[in-house]
Amino acid sequence: MIFGILSAVIQVALGAVLGLLAGGPVGLLVGAVVGLVVGVVFGWAVTSAGVYAPDARGIFLFVVDHTWSLLNTLVGAIYLAVHLIFGHSLDRPTSAGSGRVSVVEGVSPRYATTIGTVCAGSSSGIQRHEDVHIFQGRLLGPLYIPLVLANYVLFTIAPIWLLYHDHTNAPINRFTRYFEIGVYPHVWNEAIAYRIQGTPPR
Repeated sequence: MIFGILSAVIQVALGAVLGLLAGGPVGLLVGAVVGLVVGVVFGWAVTSAGVYAPDARGIFLFVVDHTWSLLNTLVGAIYLAVHLIFGHSLDRPTSAGSGRVSVVEGVSPRYATTIGTVCAGSSSGIQRHEDVHIFQGRLLGPLYIPLVLANYVLFTIAPIWLLYHDHTNAPINRFTRYFEIGVYPHVWNEAIAYRIQGTPPR
């Protein structure tokens, strides 16, 4: 329970600070309220599913997720709240002691999606892939999300990946495939994760 309470308190504080920086005293109040809502939801999930084990590894992961990687954790907490609003459920057995909040249902039936420490729609066949994204966020901290977004923008408007893309087995022959088969599997975080586990879409 202590992990959940600490997580909520930290996210309220972060929301308040971000709100203050963005909009003065009113922003502080709005940010604190947003931080409270997502912090309580995330704290409940952490406690309910026993996400962080009460050992040295669990404590270490909690500290990293709530300091250096706090921005990723906050965005993941918002992502989790949206899943719960849509009636999705925690995968408690998979979450327990894993350092990640697993959600049974994904955004799309074809893909698992991980934001921060929240992994939605994964299975044993792709969980290591998703765990790579969690590790990337922990390693790069506040740089992770901006670097991923920047790579998506770059590869969308300047598709240098076309130079080394497998055109024979994964042809780009319609607009949706440009993003699903082209941009998505070539951005740096996905390219690394697919080398660890999984097969890029074709």
